[in-house]
Amino acid sequence: MRGIRLNGFGGPEVMEWAEVPDPVLGPGEVLIDVAAAGVNRADLLQRQGFYAPPPGASELMGLEVSGVIAEVGAGVRDWQAGDRVCALLSGGGYAERVVAPAGQLLPVPDGMDLAAAAGLPEVAATVWSNLVMTAGLHAGQLLLIHGGGSGIGTHAIQVAARRGARVAVTAGSDAKLKQCAELGASVLINYREQDFVEVIRGQESGAGGPGADIIFDNMGAAYLARNVEALADYGRLVVIGMQGGVQAELNLAALLGKWGTIHATNLRKRPATGRNSKAEVIAEVKREVWPLLADGKVVPVIHAELPISAAAEAHRMLDDSGTFGKVTLRVG
Repeated sequence: MRGIRLNGFGGPEVMEWAEVPDPVLGPGEVLIDVAAAGVNRADLLQRQGFYAPPPGASELMGLEVSGVIAEVGAGVRDWQAGDRVCALLSGGGYAERVVAPAGQLLPVPDGMDLAAAAGLPEVAATVWSNLVMTAGLHAGQLLLIHGGGSGIGTHAIQVAARRGARVAVTAGSDAKLKQCAELGASVLINYREQDFVEVIRGQESGAGGPGADIIFDNMGAAYLARNVEALADYGRLVVIGMQGGVQAELNLAALLGKWGTIHATNLRKRPATGRNSKAEVIAEVKREVWPLLADGKVVPVIHAELPISAAAEAHRMLDDSGTFGKVTLRVG
């Protein structure tokens, strides 16, 4: 089969659409004929040599796909050949075929295009596992999302708003902020012109004091101290990315003074099954988020759909400040 292989680490030019080894179907897994693959920032890091796959995972990039099941492995009972699915992966999605654990599959919502569905598993699992399963997001709380125009941000806005939370977002342009508002955000912060801490400390949290009950952060080190400053009492900071670096100094007195909590999580390295597993997250996503997609209350936000042969352009696009939502790659 064909897939995207890396000719070394570096810029988008190191990616090549070429012959790669066929995936091997094992017990409890399904073989998927890939229709489309979602592009994620983790793919860019892997291409640069900064994010190796977990032990045993495919060396190919690609953490989510959509397609049609070609074959099921021993012990798989809930899925069959011909089912339209999307899947959360540990790797291997940039290819014509991929294997996925049955517990990491989701049905493609009725009437949804396969290419759009390819951009759902990673964002849905990331948002639900962090905001709800970890941080306990509920109605009435103030949630601050950094990078509101990202794939994760656009999904998080919708899910949080449908749960009755008040959503604040940061973005680098008024145009992006307007799009975030259309998805359900009500506190709009242009980080190029406004101090997000000042804005958020001027808002009332769900508990009645100033600040955000939950901050959903993709920046890491660069925002650590300021995020703690923006938290409300008993607030929770959830860090899912390191775009702003990996090391920072933490003022523990500031965190202690707010009874605050910092969570740092990684979806890719979760176990496939068991406690805190991908299967556990996917089961909750299917039960809680998929009905919202079926009803149109949450929609996939796709900035662009490109052919797999244009994977380099897709990676450049994801790094572009003008991109709003997900980028997907047509494969089959």
